[in-house]
Amino acid sequence: MSIIDITPLRLASAYLLLAIPLGIMLWLRMPMLGQTLTAVVRMTVQLLFVGFYLQFIFDLNNPWITGAWVLVMIGVADVSIVNGCRLRFARLGLGLFVALLGGTVVPLLAFAFVILQGSSALDAQYLIPISGMVLGNCLRADIVGIRTFYESLKREEKAYLLSLAQGANLREALLPFVRNACQAALAPTVATISTIGLVSLPGMMTGVILGGGNPMTAIKYQIAIMIAIFAGTALTVILAIRLTAFRNITGRGTLDKAVFAAARG
Repeated sequence: MSIIDITPLRLASAYLLLAIPLGIMLWLRMPMLGQTLTAVVRMTVQLLFVGFYLQFIFDLNNPWITGAWVLVMIGVADVSIVNGCRLRFARLGLGLFVALLGGTVVPLLAFAFVILQGSSALDAQYLIPISGMVLGNCLRADIVGIRTFYESLKREEKAYLLSLAQGANLREALLPFVRNACQAALAPTVATISTIGLVSLPGMMTGVILGGGNPMTAIKYQIAIMIAIFAGTALTVILAIRLTAFRNITGRGTLDKAVFAAARG
């Protein structure tokens, strides 16, 4: 079974579907038309570039080049998460990068050495897509978790300081905020896991099926990647908070407001 290719003309016709969301924006006078068009152009250029570049990486299949590309992916995710949280990169960038590295490498190696175990498990065609899926989910979860942690700590600083005044150490005082942030970050992934297969056919499963694979093989891949994504997401969120929190607590135990980026506009 071969994959049906999409010609450039047919791909161009897909852009006609944009008339629906763009029409709704114009009708409701939503001030995001320019932002949306820019996002679509960026998506197209980025994906075309990545398509050509990934073909080059897959052909070379060099572990050093593959590893370097994964680090680039982590770096881009690092910047995107900090910007999405509206926090200062200088305050979170390094700790978040380490958290993303750990949250990506641990499930990635488990997937390669424990689940696949084949001689080609470390090939670029496996490592890069799996890294991308893990990182994509970590990105969304980290934005929710980190933003929830710092904004709730800022909003409820009096309760936090009262906890310190009553004898709690720093870890104990921060624990409720860490717990709430992790719960907010992981809840969407848990909801996705509980409805997968009934509500949606995710990317890994769809890709294997479109590639001509057996549906049961696709299901086994999807189960494995969802577990890897969940593990990576949980590890990244808790590491990101723990590695950045103490960096942004002053000697008096208060939250350093310099962690928040200046409001734009």
